[in-house]
Formats: sequence, structure tokens, C-alpha cells
Amino acid sequence: MTRDVVVGVDDSPAARAATHWAADEAARRNRPLRIVHVAGVHAYGRPPLAAADAYPSHAEYGQAVLDAAAADAREHRPDLDITTTLAGGPVVEALEEEAADAELLVVGAGGSRVLPGARLDSTGAALAGRVDCPVAIVHEDAQERHGVVAVGFDEHSDAALRYAFEEAGRRGARLRAVHAWQPPAFSPFALGYGPVLSELFEQEKRKAQALLAPWRHRYPQVEVVEDIICGAAVPAIRRASAEADVVVVGSRGRGPLRSALLGSVSHGALHHSHCPVVVVQPMHDRAGRPL
Repeated sequence: MTRDVVVGVDDSPAARAATHWAADEAARRNRPLRIVHVAGVHAYGRPPLAAADAYPSHAEYGQAVLDAAAADAREHRPDLDITTTLAGGPVVEALEEEAADAELLVVGAGGSRVLPGARLDSTGAALAGRVDCPVAIVHEDAQERHGVVAVGFDEHSDAALRYAFEEAGRRGARLRAVHAWQPPAFSPFALGYGPVLSELFEQEKRKAQALLAPWRHRYPQVEVVEDIICGAAVPAIRRASAEADVVVVGSRGRGPLRSALLGSVSHGALHHSHCPVVVVQPMHDRAGRPL
């Protein structure tokens, strides 16, 4: 069975940007694109009153949203295999179900014109902790102009690194690998503080290079720029995102509580990055154990 790239849409500009981004990803992966809209009075936690005024039913409004998104996607990528799905129920649960067999789930980050209180950035954060496939969150001003994929990584980031190297290879892009670390708390009066900190930096650099080494070997065509930073991870990733087309981060959570365990770095990247963010779940064996 061919796995789809799935994009969840509403009527917002961010959803249109997400549809274009998802269509480009589907084309790069040679996958079909499936466009999903969640309709109904409970989809976003409140009745869509403006839509109800303009359309006889929520289903007809939802179908109009889907038809417009599909037409836009076909204009953007005429050769793509595109289908649509009108789903019902709470939006997070419905998109989680629709993405059960997806290769990638894409949502927009921003408010609906019909539902100004409903923000798909919070939906994206919830989905990133709940679904097994990677989740991409796309802002309405997303543009691809740098030829760079950025990834935040540490010793628990094999899944994120694999995704980032594959994505850089598909795009023919450079990979900026960001490893941020925090030094221990030294007394400013401690003797040898400078040499000790310098040695700690070299240790972290060697550790980061060792983590990247097997992936460099597996993807020799990908040019890698190492960004080893003494400091907090979220600001480092945010800076890298300013000159990247997409940022990749990993998620720590798994199981019923994994949405709450998405992690401060992943949450920070979702809310502060200048470009689309892809959150990748950890790799597990067939028994569900972390690899």
C-alpha cells in the first residue's frame, strides 16, 4: 500500500501554505497527497457560526473547503495524485485517525478566518505528540529559498537525524546539524575555569561528531555543516531556522501521555522557528522498545 502525505486544512492562509508545502513534499517523495478537512459543530470546540450562515450544513461548508484546497493543490502541482477526505469529530482526534497510515502529516500554524480562536499551531503541537508519523507545522509565510535543512540533535535523536539526512538528500540541500549543550555551573572564582570550559567544549564537539559520523557515512552526498553551541537549544535552533527551509526536531514522548511529553525543545521550535518545523517520533523495534 502506498503511504500518503496527508495535509489537514481549514480556510486559513496557513492552511493554503501547508497545502502547497505538502504537495511539494508528496512530489519529492513520489507519494499521493490526501487533503483532509474536519467538519462539524465540535471540530474546533465551538460552532462555526459564520460558515453556518453561508452554507446549508457543516458538511457542505467542509466540502467547499476541500474542493478549494484540492483545486489549489492541482494548480500548484498538476501531475500529483490528489484525493480529499471530509472527516468529523474533534480535530486532533480526527486528524490522528486519518494519519494512522500516513508517511507525513502536515498542518498549518495560524487561525481560521471563520474560527479566529482556533489555532492550528496548538493542533500541530498536540498531533506531534500523538501520531506515529512525522508531523510538519507550516506558517503562512513559509518559503523555500535557502537550500538548507536544519536539525537539532543530541544522543537521543537518531530518528530526527535520519529524517533530516533523508530530507536534505531529497532536496539536494545542505544539512545544518545543531548541537547545543549547557556547561556545568562553575564558580567565577574557580581556578582554571577557562581551560576547563575549553576542554568541555572539545568533549562536546567530539561527542557531536561521533553522533553524526554514521549518518555522514550513510548519506555521503549530503553536505553537513556542524553547529556546536554552548548555550540553550531553543535559541540555537531558532537562529538556525532563520536561514533554513525546514527544521527537524525529535520528540521524547510515546504512549498515552506522549503529547504532554513532547519536550521543551520541540515545543520551543514549534513556537519560535522562522520556517516549517517537522517533529519526528523516536525509532522503536517491533516490541515498542526504543532503539
